[in-house]
Amino acid sequence: APFSDQVNPPNVEQAVMPSRALGTLDGNRVADVQPPTKPLSTPAPTSLAATSAGASAAVSNTPAAVQKQCWHLDDFEIGRPLGKGKFGSVYLAREKRTHTVVALKVLTKKSIEQHALVPQLQTEIEIQSRLRHPHVLRLYGYFHDEKRVYLVLEYASGGELYKLMRKQKTISEAQAAQWVAQLAEAIAFLHSHAVLHRDIKPENMLVDASGRLKIADFGWSAVTKKNRRTFCGTLDYLAPEMMTSDYDARVDVWALGVLMYECLFGKTPFETEGLAETKQRIRDAPLSFPSSPSVSSSAKDLLTALLHKDPEQRVPLADVLKHPWVVEQAEA
Repeated sequence: APFSDQVNPPNVEQAVMPSRALGTLDGNRVADVQPPTKPLSTPAPTSLAATSAGASAAVSNTPAAVQKQCWHLDDFEIGRPLGKGKFGSVYLAREKRTHTVVALKVLTKKSIEQHALVPQLQTEIEIQSRLRHPHVLRLYGYFHDEKRVYLVLEYASGGELYKLMRKQKTISEAQAAQWVAQLAEAIAFLHSHAVLHRDIKPENMLVDASGRLKIADFGWSAVTKKNRRTFCGTLDYLAPEMMTSDYDARVDVWALGVLMYECLFGKTPFETEGLAETKQRIRDAPLSFPSSPSVSSSAKDLLTALLHKDPEQRVPLADVLKHPWVVEQAEA
């Protein structure tokens, strides 16, 4: 059957969601990036719908269904665009041999080099390609040609969490609790592998066909040392210690709190129209809650624990999963 929503392959000069502007690994020029050494391991589906339903289960099993060790653009049928950014685009694609539906992220080498994003791209590839978790978007591999670099990613058919939140304005406590639990598990997994994400926010979360969240976009991520001083991430989601001192993995816990707050109230807790004022509020302003919409006291209790300005007092991720609000809403 023909590939649904098929369009012409991307033009040579077209290029996905941009990588973030800071990395931690030393890198060579993009032209030196090598093809993948590991095969695409998702088993061949019988249909596009089967791929959407079965992709998550395949992550942990990693069967050797595909023996091909490197790819070329001709190995894929290119479908409709899924997103476009400053440095490239993402396309729905299908690997011809296995009929596996993927998201193909296409980046132009010229743009990557002009904006000094080689280290970030290498960070994204090196970290994401070795992560295996149900709530972390899978990077199956990558390849390149003369002008472009291609990342072969798990396809999350629900799209960006950000777009879903903008459409719904606020998220129910039951749904928000499920997502908070999923992200807490995923962030704990990253931290157990010495990885800080450093850019947890709705734009970097994807939703799969079953409504589960997937952490994506690891361009800001870093393999952790005990403390870091790099200023990075998105301002509304920055933890106060990132602007004033060394920081550690607990910045991701703060960002989880900001995301939970935005889900429930439709805005971030310290946002203003000015950057300087937003920074000041993140550092100094007490956490407050709007009178509308109505949010339970249990949810506010968890938000207060997540958004403690002192990282030493911030709630551990293990305790997030045991918090009464998460437990009660999960059973609702």
